[in-house]
Amino acid sequence: MLTGVDQEGVAEDSYFDYCPWDFAHRASSVQRAAQAVHQETLIAAGASLGPRCYVSPAAAVFAEVLRLGADSYIARYAYVTGEVRAGRDCSVNPYATVRGRVTLGDGARIGAHASLLGFNHGFAPDQPVHRQPLTSKGVVVGDDVWIGSNVVVLDGVTIGNHCVVGAGAVVTKDLAPWTIAAGNPARPLRDRRRHGASGVVTPEAELGDAVAEFAERARAQAHDVLARCWSDDTGRYGDRPGVSATVRAHCDAVEIADLLLGAPPGQLAAAEHAERLRALQDPVSGLVPELARGGGPGTLAAPARDGWIEDGTAEYHVLSVGYALELLDSRFAHPVHVVDEMTAGQLVARLDALPWRTQAWSAGAWVDCWATGAYRNREMSGGSSGGPGALEALFGWLGTRVDPWTGMWGEAPSPAAGRLQLVNGYYRLTRGSFAQFGLPVPYAERVVDTVLAHARDPRWFAAGRQNACNVLDVAHPLWLAGRQTRHREDEARAWAKEQLMPALGRWHDGAGFGFGPAGEGGSGPGREPGLQGTEMWLAIIWLLADLVGVADRLGYRPRGVHRPEPVRSPMFTTPHPGRS
Repeated sequence: MLTGVDQEGVAEDSYFDYCPWDFAHRASSVQRAAQAVHQETLIAAGASLGPRCYVSPAAAVFAEVLRLGADSYIARYAYVTGEVRAGRDCSVNPYATVRGRVTLGDGARIGAHASLLGFNHGFAPDQPVHRQPLTSKGVVVGDDVWIGSNVVVLDGVTIGNHCVVGAGAVVTKDLAPWTIAAGNPARPLRDRRRHGASGVVTPEAELGDAVAEFAERARAQAHDVLARCWSDDTGRYGDRPGVSATVRAHCDAVEIADLLLGAPPGQLAAAEHAERLRALQDPVSGLVPELARGGGPGTLAAPARDGWIEDGTAEYHVLSVGYALELLDSRFAHPVHVVDEMTAGQLVARLDALPWRTQAWSAGAWVDCWATGAYRNREMSGGSSGGPGALEALFGWLGTRVDPWTGMWGEAPSPAAGRLQLVNGYYRLTRGSFAQFGLPVPYAERVVDTVLAHARDPRWFAAGRQNACNVLDVAHPLWLAGRQTRHREDEARAWAKEQLMPALGRWHDGAGFGFGPAGEGGSGPGREPGLQGTEMWLAIIWLLADLVGVADRLGYRPRGVHRPEPVRSPMFTTPHPGRS
């Protein structure tokens, strides 16, 4: 017979004080009534208790604020004071101390004799300790955390989701999610995801280790990657050694340095980088032409009847230069006038005339440029961009022209040509419009279907055939649509896993990434490592890693052209739905 249980199998009151997890399914009606009376007393004093909670009458609960989610409990001789807020399925086991400002996520388990101390005493030498003022930064414990017996967690500490803290540890510093920690002071021992229930290292853990090792390697070599593409003679960056300097190469260098070093490229001070880029903008059109032969500002063609200037390179510079300046805490010297001066009618007419059937990528790229120019102009003025209603006209046109069967704009011209133009154009279009302004994409499930069908095309995705553009243009739509729907989520994750390890292996020591094949269907600078390939593959690896669930191991997050967060806009304030 179990101690605390009578001959009829009914548990004694004291049994639940020490084993409160059994109360919900073993307590008698009399015991339930007594617990209800006790909880009513706590509620009358201001506590909030969810369903199926248990608070031992023998616990010392003197909290100013007490919030317990459903199925949580406080056991006998626990000492609870201050402001304590707990989620669902939380436990405060016998003799545990929870004091001060303490917040527990769902599924937080506090072992016996553990102490969570969300306050501190001053100890200045001018007066006795007992007269010192109290301070309280608070303790925050995430979801699914196990804090072992006799652990001490000091004020100001945050313990991330899914952590395990070994018995007797003293936690003085924050612990990242998934950390297994122990010792005095507590130190991280390993990542909890490394081993599954069988004790075998999981594939996700291996991927996490691989991306962490890659990121460390890339950071250590970032200075060399940038230096090899810098010319002291011209004071400019080329994509690779021996090629002409370009505007994009300078912007790529700024993005790479921000990702890997958290600072501007070391060849110039931040203000010098910004001034060189700002000086390249044409003050009349607001576009940024390619560098002239001598390295100075280039020239642009004459404008079309609606004022637009046909120059694909200058259009992309609206993106690359604008974001590089933002990373340098600067901005364009002039508005993007070709965007600002376009009326809603002119915009709709140009959208109608874009080559959606034959060149969906070019059409999507134009939308990307115009929408990004509108964002930059609004950023500068704090008001509208384009003629009255122009930006609204853009989203109205997109909303009424999207194909509900594919979720995309345009169509695949033929089975032989495949979906390359369609999907790649979708990436460029949505990057500058829906993603940049934080609006949900239409028909997200159909987008996933279309993109996954395209991702099976061996012409672009067989081993050795991938280039940065084609992989990015699948990864980003899957990531973007995945913030709205879990449709075929496992297939999207599986595809990302297939791409991630080969992507990491493309790194060239001291030189970075090559863009990729320039053969059939290829574009860009080819296989030789350079700044464009490096900037793009670093962003791709983040997207793939986030689809898999290991992006936190990289230690970086894109903040430029490929940043995941939308911009802040005074007009479009709808938050982007989805996961964090």
